[in-house]
Amino acid sequence: MFPVAIGLNHRSAPVEIREKMSFHPSQMQKALKELKNCQAIQGVVILSTCNRTEVYAATTDVETGIRSIKEFFASHHGIEENILEQYLYAHTLYDAVRHLFRVVSGLDSMVRGETQILGQVSHAYQQANDAEATNKVINVFFQTALAVGKRVRTDTLIDQHPVSISYTAVELAKQQFGELEGKGILIMGAGEMSTLTAKHLVSAGATTVLVSNRSYEKAVVLAKECSGRAVRLDDVDQYLEEVDIVISATASKHFVLLPERMQEIMKNRKNRPMLLIDIAVPRDIHPEVGGIPHITLFDIDDLRGVIDHHHQEREIAAIKAEKIIDEEMELFLNWHNSLFVVPTILALQEKGEQIRDMQVERALGHLTGLTPKQEKVIRSMANSIVNHLLHLPIINLKEYANTSQGHLYTEILQNLFDLDVKEEGKRPNLMLKKSHKQGYHRRAE
Repeated sequence: MFPVAIGLNHRSAPVEIREKMSFHPSQMQKALKELKNCQAIQGVVILSTCNRTEVYAATTDVETGIRSIKEFFASHHGIEENILEQYLYAHTLYDAVRHLFRVVSGLDSMVRGETQILGQVSHAYQQANDAEATNKVINVFFQTALAVGKRVRTDTLIDQHPVSISYTAVELAKQQFGELEGKGILIMGAGEMSTLTAKHLVSAGATTVLVSNRSYEKAVVLAKECSGRAVRLDDVDQYLEEVDIVISATASKHFVLLPERMQEIMKNRKNRPMLLIDIAVPRDIHPEVGGIPHITLFDIDDLRGVIDHHHQEREIAAIKAEKIIDEEMELFLNWHNSLFVVPTILALQEKGEQIRDMQVERALGHLTGLTPKQEKVIRSMANSIVNHLLHLPIINLKEYANTSQGHLYTEILQNLFDLDVKEEGKRPNLMLKKSHKQGYHRRAE
């Protein structure tokens, strides 16, 4: 059973594709159960954030598993497969493991080292657990990844240097207006992203923070945390006419601010400049709003252009983090290969013992008058022959188990000896093909 990771992120797909591919929280349980029932999928986790949508799965057939996930993406989001294909990446086997380790460590984020992703991966894994969509390989995979993310932050202090998306949004506001003290700021949304944004705003000196949300009660809670004020959603136009900066991060499936509405608001503002920062996926603010005079609109992709004052520190920490990931990869590789190597070795020994016992009993049936001592010598010799014959293959297989090819050698041995391996160690379908000239090779990788 092998891990695979299929998805897209801020590097492979623009925001208009990412927002179509995102999973609304209300869809997650159903989507996980649907994926778990796909062909060749034994365990699955869906990671859906502002910057990425990825499916991590444990599959018994790499090729079929990847195809099942791509078909699921296309049907679930209503996107033609040939269009979706140009944005998707697929990582198989240990590349998938390394990818998740880098994701959870913040090394694959838009802003290197951002801290939010660790909690997002943990939440995604918990959702999969709640939906009973995981299995042993996925459990160890994600538990190890979360431990790696924590170790990276502890050993490299990378979280003292990074900037999250919410932090970057605040930095962008500072670049536009300078000091934020005295500036009117409206936060739309009261979720995790909005909460982090509010904290960064307060740290940056903001003193006039308004919070609006579909649930007024949640808006009150967040406003209290940042010493701001909650405003009702029905009254938000009034405040849009007054504030200087709007940072939007709602969980709406549709645009919250449309061009016609904002044109009317700008008339009432008498064209006083306004900065809109949309950090939601799907986007909250219609892109045409950015074309209205005196409005500056940035969406989540525009945050790439923000100057990163901690770039050098994060890069140094990232180099250390990559070394930690290399160490953790080796440990995971050893564990994963042992899933197949140990049961294979036991099956090989069991087969050798079966052949030994059968041949010894056949030989003894043709011999008469043997003393117990002579019979013992025969049995001992047969046992010694089997042990000596299997010793070198077993030793070599254990050594190969600690390499990236360990699972391949294990499968070849299972094929050559036609071993009856217990369920946990049964070989997955790695598309092994046999050529009389070239021997075994693997198509899946």
